[in-house]
Formats: sequence, structure tokens, C-alpha cells
Amino acid sequence: MLEIPYFKPWINQNDKNSVINALNNRWLTNGPILKKFENELKNYLGTKFSSGVGSATHALHLAMRSLGIGPNDEVIVPTFTFVATANAVRYCGAKPILVDVDLDTFNISTNEIKRKITKKTKAIIPVHFGGQSCDMKEIVQISKKHDLHVVEDCAHSLGSTYDQKKCGSIGDIGCFSFYATKVITTGEGGLVTTKSKKIFEKIQLLRSQAMSIQAKDREKKAKWKYDVVDLGYNYRLDEIRSSLGLSQFQRLDEINKLRQKIAEKYDKKISKIKGITIPSTKKLRNHIYHLYTIKIDEEYPLTRDQLFTKLHRNGIGSSVQYYPLHLMSEFKDDYKNKDDFSNSNILKDQVLCLPIFPKMTNKEIDFVVSILK
Repeated sequence: MLEIPYFKPWINQNDKNSVINALNNRWLTNGPILKKFENELKNYLGTKFSSGVGSATHALHLAMRSLGIGPNDEVIVPTFTFVATANAVRYCGAKPILVDVDLDTFNISTNEIKRKITKKTKAIIPVHFGGQSCDMKEIVQISKKHDLHVVEDCAHSLGSTYDQKKCGSIGDIGCFSFYATKVITTGEGGLVTTKSKKIFEKIQLLRSQAMSIQAKDREKKAKWKYDVVDLGYNYRLDEIRSSLGLSQFQRLDEINKLRQKIAEKYDKKISKIKGITIPSTKKLRNHIYHLYTIKIDEEYPLTRDQLFTKLHRNGIGSSVQYYPLHLMSEFKDDYKNKDDFSNSNILKDQVLCLPIFPKMTNKEIDFVVSILK
């Protein structure tokens, strides 16, 4: 039987050589490879500043801290997202205000954003689900009207665009993930981008325990003394992971094009199957298909969970992204009014993410489709 994993990172010999070469350096963290990786990404994304960090969770947390988000503040977050988006707000003592998403894109509903804004609202975190941008024009307009910050959660969307602008360059801050399943990977890792020097300097400080002078600079300047000027964290991205990310970045556009071609093949074959809705792409948006998410409705002979099991029994990996946060044990007591999340309550029983990775073959695509039929 053909075994098809849900994801498979594309690690080539250049990636391996880059990691080995990084191990020859004396400074294995906060060194020149990280700096080069950050510079390459900021130039690609069209931002002025970027900071490599240990994960997208770190990136989101630092974003909140750099904006001064704290107790009694509220931040608007989609309920249909990974828990890290909301937790980053909670780490600062603020409250995530969960809102519903659109049925077709799974992205945050701009109408719901407007409905949930209060005097306590300080920011919006739009999550570009699956590799397709949110309605950033509308979100930016809302933010300007109410004097709110916009922090883009770009964990799925390195290379995605809205009106020819890269995701992560539109709001005040962009937060990216290089987790093992993502478009490019460092194993674990992330990035924060911004056009604000003030925000950048705050993030740079906080990611290294808020020390006034870093170890490498102390050595260079022959100074041992430093101060700790804020509550900081060890959120750095080391040279080893940066070397893998830098190598992978060289073929980012190729990776995204391969994912798009696989999605096109899926679209053509799956669109003919009654009871399955394929992903839709809105105007002005470039979908890179970090996820290929289908919806299963009542016309399909199996429920979503039954199809998940069928795929698994046939050696095919799949995933449900996401189960809404307002139904999770940690959040549900604060969100008892389920009517606020009517779309997400439908999607939780319908969505299924099929395997998609750059080196997926036509034979593997055809096998997945054959099990769906």
C-alpha cells in the first residue's frame, strides 16, 4: 500500500551542507548567519526590520510586548486558529476577544471585528489561514478608524500576497513560523517583521533577556558589564537553525509554485466529487497553499471524521485545522454564547486538510483522490 504522510519537509543536500558548515563557526547563536537570514527575509517581504526568534509563538508574544499590550487590554483574535495566537495575548495579561471567520476562506470576519471592538481594544491579529491573506484593506481601514494596531499572524503565509503586497508587510508587525510543517522550516523557529525602528529595537532587546549589551558585543568591545533593563526572554534563533532556514529560503518561490501546482491538480480532480468543496481564492490574493483544506457536507456519503479514518486506514495522513478555540476547555467558560461563532461551529465538523508538500507526486495525488471517491 502506498503510504502518504500529511506533510514531508523538503530537505536537500544543500540544506544539510549549510547546517554542517554552521557547526564550524565559533558563535553558534546570534551570529552572522542569523543576520544574513534576517536581511534576506526583510528584503523579500519589503519590510525595514526583521528579528529571528525561536518560534511563531515567540514572535507573537514579542509583538504584544513591543506594543505595550497588558492587563485590561483586549486583542481581537479569530477563534478558528492555533492556540498560540490567543496565548500570546494572555501571556501579557490581556484578554483575547475571539471572533468568527468567513465560511469560504476560514479567515477572520471583518464584520465580526467591527462588532467586537470596545474601548479596551488595542489590536487585531488577522491570521492568514492556509496561505491566503485576510481582507487586509478592510482590516487596515478598521484599525485606522479605531486607532488599533494590526499584528499579522503569517505562520501559514510566507510568500502570500494581498494586492501585490507580501503578508507580514501590511500591518504594524508580521509574525512567521518555520515549524517543521511550514513552507520553509528550521525545525522550530520564527520571525518578527516591522517597519518601525522603535518596535524593532524593543523586540531585539526582549528576545535576549533584555540585556543592555549582548555577549558577542561584550567580547568585541572588551567589556564585561551589562545591565538588565526589562523583563526579557531567551527567544533567539541560533545559527544552526538559521543556516537551514537560509538554505531553504533560496528556493522559497519554487516551493510555493510546486504547492500551487499540486493544489491545481487537486482542484481539477476533487471538484467533480459531490459533497466536497475545494478551497476558494479571493480577488487580490495569492494563495500559496500551506494547507489544502476541503469541506465535507451532507451530500458526501461519509462524515468528515469517517473520511479522516478512511484516509488513515489507507495510509494517507490528513488533519483537522482547526477545532475552534471557544470550544476548548481552556476557553469555553468565557465563551458560552455559541451563537457568536456560527460559521466556526459549522466548519469544525466539515474541514479536512489533505496532504500537500513540494515533492508530492502525481501518483500520490491520484491515490488520495481515489480514496475520496
